[in-house]
Amino acid sequence: MPKSRSKRRPRQPPPKPKPKQSPLWVGVSFFLLLGCGVVVLIGNYVGVFGDASNWRLWYGLGLVSVAFLVATKWH
Repeated sequence: MPKSRSKRRPRQPPPKPKPKQSPLWVGVSFFLLLGCGVVVLIGNYVGVFGDASNWRLWYGLGLVSVAFLVATKWH
C-alpha cells in the first residue's frame, strides 16, 4: 500500500516585510503645526491678537492644512 503524503505545505512562504517606521520629525511637526494652527484660530476668534483679521484666519487654516499634509507621510 502506498504511503500517504502530508497535507501540509512542504515549504513556508517568506514572512511579510514590516512597514517602515516614520521619522520622529513627522509626528512632532504634525502635532506642532496642528496645535499652532488651532491656537491661531481660537486666539483670533477670542480676540487675543487684537481685532479679528482675515489674514490670521487664513494663516491658521494654512497651518492646519499643512499639518494634515504632513500626516500623510506618517506610516
